[in-house]
Amino acid sequence: MRNAQACYGPRLMSKTKLPKGRLGRFARLAKVGFQTGRALMGSKDVAATAARSAAVLGQLRGLATKIGQMASYVDGLVPEEHREAFERSMKQLQQGAPCSAPDEVIALIERELGQSVDTLFESFDEQPIASASIGQVHRASLHDGREVAVKVQHPGIDVALEADLNNASLMERMFTSFNTAKLDSKRLLQEAKERFREELNYELEASRQRAFGESHRDHSHVIIPEVIDSHSSRRVLTSEFVRGMAFDEARQQPQALRKQWCETLWYYVYKANLIDGLFNADPHPGNYLFQENGKIAFIDYGCVQPVPPARRKRALRMHRAANRRDEHAFRDCVRAMLQLKGGTFEELAIGYTRQAFEPLFRSPYRLTTNYTAQLVNRFKDMANQVRTAKVDDHFVTLPAGMLFINRLQFGFFSVLARLDAEVDYAAVERTIYPLDTTAS
Repeated sequence: MRNAQACYGPRLMSKTKLPKGRLGRFARLAKVGFQTGRALMGSKDVAATAARSAAVLGQLRGLATKIGQMASYVDGLVPEEHREAFERSMKQLQQGAPCSAPDEVIALIERELGQSVDTLFESFDEQPIASASIGQVHRASLHDGREVAVKVQHPGIDVALEADLNNASLMERMFTSFNTAKLDSKRLLQEAKERFREELNYELEASRQRAFGESHRDHSHVIIPEVIDSHSSRRVLTSEFVRGMAFDEARQQPQALRKQWCETLWYYVYKANLIDGLFNADPHPGNYLFQENGKIAFIDYGCVQPVPPARRKRALRMHRAANRRDEHAFRDCVRAMLQLKGGTFEELAIGYTRQAFEPLFRSPYRLTTNYTAQLVNRFKDMANQVRTAKVDDHFVTLPAGMLFINRLQFGFFSVLARLDAEVDYAAVERTIYPLDTTAS
């Protein structure tokens, strides 16, 4: 039985046709970029421009929507005096991007799963409860009574995404958003394309979701929805339905509860990174559903990559050194992690990384939007010095597999800053690993 109920949660934009052509998408993005730049320089009509930009980026979906999502919560990407206007307009892109037409979505589900929607589900709500850059989510129930969330790719998003990946201007904007535009290379560009193409493979995402579930199965505050394999495919992903508060509501809760959520977030990220070698590089707050008693349900595993064992061990040693407040050992760990070769660039890279680890060195620590913005701006300054040749020939590019580390760092810290609580992050990490440096 199909239902067309009003959606709950974030307000969705209206249904819009997905532009797929490379030139059409490029023209829309170029116009958005020009109008936004003019508004920021002139400081006029910024709020109206941000609203128009959000509408266009949402209609484009794909990488364009991801740019808007980052502008909605990552500190330092937009000048401070205009941050509120952009955050207000862009945050609807976290879960409320334009949705695809029900008949197209249902046809895709039936092609992918080989049965009619009425056969597959006891009930299926045609109105999505969330829509984002790659797909949208529908609430449904199975014939055994279980409530499920059915994530379906926007029809045609594969064509649109490929157009984006072959659009040099758009890729440059993505690198700028990650603050790696001046540190990239052909290898890093190819790495970015591989990660984004992987987001179209829901079978791969399902395997990663199961891996995160196994990683956190013993932690009562971390909830990973169970994948329903019988109702999943490459373009459809059905999971156990989970509930929780959206980020804006969570930010209004008592500080004691916000503190628990910060602890849960920190554990979730670094347990997976440092122990299980699982790196989830999409920390935007639309992927978190906040519950009572400090619990959080984590959804969306499209942008995940494995951490090689050698790098995981180096990262673990770096975190241990920061936890012990051992500055000398920490510097040595940064050199090994980033494969630094001395000179001016080494000092810049170590100084930046040391600032990024301030929440451990000075724990208990309250992350603030000002701290995160300073971190972003420090990275931009380092990149600018590389671009203007103010560093010597000891410069090294990011090691393979580390392109998205800044997306995680800046986005994750921005989320914690908005929850606004003082947390003993070092104590949280001591529940993840021993401080004994001989342990792996």
